[in-house]
Amino acid sequence: MSHTASRMIAIVPAAGVGARAAQDTGTASPIPKQYRLLHGQPMLRHAVAALLAERRIARVIVAVSPSDAWVDTALSGLPRTDVFACGGPTRAETVQAALRASGCTEHDWVLVHDAARPGLPLAALQRLIDACVRSGTGGLLAIPVADTIKLQDNDPSPADDDMPQLRRVAQTVPRAGLWQAQTPQMFQAGVLRRAFAEAILAGVDMTDEASAVEALGQPPLLVQGSPRNFKVTWPEDFDLMERWMS
Repeated sequence: MSHTASRMIAIVPAAGVGARAAQDTGTASPIPKQYRLLHGQPMLRHAVAALLAERRIARVIVAVSPSDAWVDTALSGLPRTDVFACGGPTRAETVQAALRASGCTEHDWVLVHDAARPGLPLAALQRLIDACVRSGTGGLLAIPVADTIKLQDNDPSPADDDMPQLRRVAQTVPRAGLWQAQTPQMFQAGVLRRAFAEAILAGVDMTDEASAVEALGQPPLLVQGSPRNFKVTWPEDFDLMERWMS
């Protein structure tokens, strides 16, 4: 059955510092990683521009910290883009605040996308939107796990001056059926609001929007993502993303 919605918006939570990949400026306040440059432009701008490439997205809301000093310059001139200084201490709180500020109706579609995923291909974004709108079910981009997965033993070897603390393998985890979650993650606004509210009451650990919706008993769709859509996490990831973009 085909489902339509009055609007489709995207939310980019960008209130974090991203300490693992933040750029040291020699001052007390390093530049958050979303503002580090890739091909001469802030990473956040690339992430927002990737969403704007899909004309069905009517509006992109970027949620930043009230103390953010970089966003206006980083996003200057981009169409269909609003900045809300509503960021909280966690991703979930930032997304919830952006939802409240957005004015979305219950049936509007909301795509939540990481500021640290600047390599989102248009084709992957279109696959997600098409699948969710056609089915009327929320979903997320993801890729099947290709590597062998090891679970660590929680009893590490003791560290000394010559040898750092080491971990041992507790077991190998079968990778059949395992997927690595990406973003955007796309749900109707009413579902997302209920999922957040109930997850908070139940004490669910919301590592992403899909985990909150899963706790409602509404399994999201898994839509094929792209290796290019990886999350820039470590300093060396910037070099890899630069190569993807060249």
